[in-house]
Amino acid sequence: MTMKKKVLFIVSSASQIGPKNRPTGNYLPEVSHPYHEFKQKGYDIDFASVQGGEPPIDGLNLIDDPLNVVFLNGDGLKAMKSSKKIADVNVKSYDAIFVPGGLGPMVDMPQNEVIQKAIAETYDRGAVVGAVCHGPVSLLHVNLNDGTPLIKGKTIAAFSNAEEEGYAKNDVPFLLESALKEKGARFLSVTPWQANSVADGRLVTGQNPASAKGVAEKMIALLES
Repeated sequence: MTMKKKVLFIVSSASQIGPKNRPTGNYLPEVSHPYHEFKQKGYDIDFASVQGGEPPIDGLNLIDDPLNVVFLNGDGLKAMKSSKKIADVNVKSYDAIFVPGGLGPMVDMPQNEVIQKAIAETYDRGAVVGAVCHGPVSLLHVNLNDGTPLIKGKTIAAFSNAEEEGYAKNDVPFLLESALKEKGARFLSVTPWQANSVADGRLVTGQNPASAKGVAEKMIALLES
């Protein structure tokens, strides 16, 4: 009997962003789509957030998406609502960690040392790290054991400057694409809002909501290999 794989979703606790306090959170399809893919494989999924407790969700109106409805009415939302505080989680017990987007991560993840340490330890011990849309902001300042930045020289997809232009340019503290490039990432983008996910070794990233499923699929391919 093989042990079930375990995936930890690390989500934001931020419900507002920017000078006008734009309401935000974790973007529902970027949680529900990967959750569905991992569940289909029989994986165990836990949620951790920056502050613990119930993390804010953005996109609750997107109920024409059946996977959102399944998530909201099933075990997914229940599990997410009782997220553990990331500082209290032993990340060593997980085969992979995944960071969904939404604007929330732009607020409480760029400088979060607990999350940086969790990601670095997970990657350093040979496990899988995934993030989508604004989620890759969590990777920005992660340094591995040997001192090298995790994303340096790696091919990364994340929410592009072109996408931010029409979405939240006046709300975000900085442009994610620009920041990732400055840190030495090789940024890979496609036409705004089209699916684009990429695996570079054990690091899997995606550009936008349409890429969330692909990130999960690539993570599963690594976990099953």
